Amino acid sequence: MFDGGGAGGFDMSNLLAQAQAMQDQLMQAQANLETQEVEGSAGGGLVGAVVSGTGELLRLDIKKEAVDPEDTETLADLIVAAVRDASENAKAAAAQAMGPLANGIPGFGGPADDGSSPELPGGGIGFTKPSGPPGQNPA
Repeated sequence: MFDGGGAGGFDMSNLLAQAQAMQDQLMQAQANLETQEVEGSAGGGLVGAVVSGTGELLRLDIKKEAVDPEDTETLADLIVAAVRDASENAKAAAAQAMGPLANGIPGFGGPADDGSSPELPGGGIGFTKPSGPPGQNPA
Protein backbone atom coordinates (compact mmCIF):
# COMPACT_ATOMS: atom_id res chain seq x y z
CA MET A 1 0.00 0.00 0.00
CA PHE A 2 2.80 2.42 0.87
CA ASP A 3 5.71 2.42 -1.52
CA GLY A 4 8.27 4.08 0.75
CA GLY A 5 8.05 7.57 -0.66
CA GLY A 6 8.39 7.15 -4.40
CA ALA A 7 6.68 9.42 -6.89
CA GLY A 8 3.27 10.17 -5.44
CA GLY A 9 4.05 7.80 -2.57
CA PHE A 10 4.04 8.13 1.16
CA ASP A 11 7.20 8.06 3.29
CA MET A 12 5.99 6.51 6.55
CA SER A 13 9.41 6.64 8.25
CA ASN A 14 9.64 10.38 7.60
CA LEU A 15 6.15 10.87 9.00
CA LEU A 16 7.01 8.89 12.14
CA ALA A 17 10.23 10.88 12.61
CA GLN A 18 8.30 14.15 12.31
CA ALA A 19 5.68 12.95 14.79
CA GLN A 20 8.36 11.88 17.29
CA ALA A 21 10.17 15.21 16.96
CA MET A 22 6.91 17.10 17.51
CA GLN A 23 6.11 14.98 20.57
CA ASP A 24 9.56 15.69 22.03
CA GLN A 25 9.13 19.43 21.42
CA LEU A 26 5.64 19.37 22.95
CA MET A 27 6.87 17.61 26.09
CA GLN A 28 9.72 20.11 26.46
CA ALA A 29 7.36 23.06 26.02
CA GLN A 30 4.99 21.62 28.64
CA ALA A 31 7.87 21.13 31.09
CA ASN A 32 8.95 24.73 30.53
CA LEU A 33 5.41 26.00 31.19
CA GLU A 34 5.27 24.13 34.50
CA THR A 35 8.25 26.08 35.82
CA GLN A 36 7.27 29.46 34.34
CA GLU A 37 5.65 32.07 36.62
CA VAL A 38 3.10 34.48 35.15
CA GLU A 39 1.74 37.55 36.93
CA GLY A 40 -1.59 39.32 36.90
CA SER A 41 -3.01 42.20 38.91
CA ALA A 42 -6.15 44.14 39.73
CA GLY A 43 -7.09 47.39 41.39
CA GLY A 44 -4.13 49.26 40.00
CA GLY A 45 -1.73 46.79 41.59
CA LEU A 46 -3.49 46.52 44.97
CA VAL A 47 -3.84 42.77 44.43
CA GLY A 48 -1.38 40.65 42.50
CA ALA A 49 -1.54 36.98 41.58
CA VAL A 50 1.17 34.66 40.32
CA VAL A 51 0.30 31.44 38.50
CA SER A 52 2.43 28.80 36.86
CA GLY A 53 2.49 28.58 33.08
CA THR A 54 -0.03 25.76 33.43
CA GLY A 55 -2.42 27.99 35.41
CA GLU A 56 -1.81 26.76 38.96
CA LEU A 57 -2.15 29.57 41.53
CA LEU A 58 1.21 30.00 43.26
CA ARG A 59 0.94 33.27 45.19
CA LEU A 60 -1.31 36.16 46.07
CA ASP A 61 0.08 39.58 47.01
CA ILE A 62 -2.37 41.92 48.75
CA LYS A 63 -1.36 45.46 49.70
CA LYS A 64 -2.57 46.76 53.05
CA GLU A 65 -4.54 49.53 51.31
CA ALA A 66 -6.76 46.88 49.71
CA VAL A 67 -7.90 45.49 53.08
CA ASP A 68 -11.01 47.10 54.54
CA PRO A 69 -12.69 44.94 57.21
CA GLU A 70 -15.99 46.68 56.42
CA ASP A 71 -15.76 45.85 52.69
CA THR A 72 -14.46 42.33 52.18
CA GLU A 73 -16.58 41.96 49.03
CA THR A 74 -14.42 44.42 47.11
CA LEU A 75 -11.26 42.61 48.22
CA ALA A 76 -12.74 39.30 47.07
CA ASP A 77 -13.58 40.85 43.68
CA LEU A 78 -10.02 42.18 43.34
CA ILE A 79 -8.58 38.75 44.15
CA VAL A 80 -10.79 37.07 41.56
CA ALA A 81 -9.85 39.69 38.96
CA ALA A 82 -6.12 39.36 39.69
CA VAL A 83 -6.24 35.55 39.44
CA ARG A 84 -8.26 35.80 36.22
CA ASP A 85 -5.73 38.27 34.78
CA ALA A 86 -2.82 36.00 35.68
CA SER A 87 -4.62 32.98 34.22
CA GLU A 88 -5.30 34.80 30.95
CA ASN A 89 -1.63 35.80 30.80
CA ALA A 90 -0.67 32.15 31.39
CA LYS A 91 -2.98 31.04 28.56
CA ALA A 92 -1.34 33.56 26.25
CA ALA A 93 2.13 32.33 27.27
CA ALA A 94 1.06 28.72 26.68
CA ALA A 95 -0.41 29.59 23.29
CA GLN A 96 2.83 31.30 22.33
CA ALA A 97 4.93 28.36 23.54
CA MET A 98 2.71 25.72 21.98
CA GLY A 99 1.65 27.66 18.88
CA PRO A 100 4.12 26.20 16.43
CA LEU A 101 3.55 22.71 17.84
CA ALA A 102 -0.24 22.94 17.77
CA ASN A 103 -0.30 23.48 14.00
CA GLY A 104 0.27 19.80 13.23
CA ILE A 105 2.09 18.19 10.35
CA PRO A 106 1.57 19.82 6.95
CA GLY A 107 -0.38 17.65 4.53
CA PHE A 108 -2.61 16.13 7.22
CA GLY A 109 -5.26 18.77 7.65
CA GLY A 110 -5.38 21.25 10.47
CA PRO A 111 -4.06 24.81 10.72
CA ALA A 112 -0.60 24.08 9.27
CA ASP A 113 -2.05 22.57 6.13
CA ASP A 114 -1.73 24.94 3.19
CA GLY A 115 -3.93 22.76 0.98
CA SER A 116 -1.12 22.03 -1.46
CA SER A 117 -0.99 18.24 -1.10
CA PRO A 118 -1.68 16.70 -4.51
CA GLU A 119 -2.87 13.36 -3.07
CA LEU A 120 -6.16 14.55 -1.57
CA PRO A 121 -8.41 17.50 -2.27
CA GLY A 122 -7.74 20.22 0.28
CA GLY A 123 -4.40 18.64 1.19
CA GLY A 124 -5.67 16.78 4.26
CA ILE A 125 -6.28 13.13 4.97
CA GLY A 126 -9.91 13.45 4.05
CA PHE A 127 -11.44 14.80 7.25
CA THR A 128 -13.53 17.92 6.92
CA LYS A 129 -16.00 19.78 9.07
CA PRO A 130 -19.54 18.59 8.38
CA SER A 131 -21.73 21.09 6.60
CA GLY A 132 -25.15 19.87 7.76
CA PRO A 133 -26.88 19.67 11.11
CA PRO A 134 -25.39 17.37 13.79
CA GLY A 135 -25.98 13.69 13.13
CA GLN A 136 -26.50 14.18 9.40
CA ASN A 137 -24.21 13.27 6.56
CA PRO A 138 -23.14 16.25 4.46
CA ALA A 139 -24.77 16.47 1.05
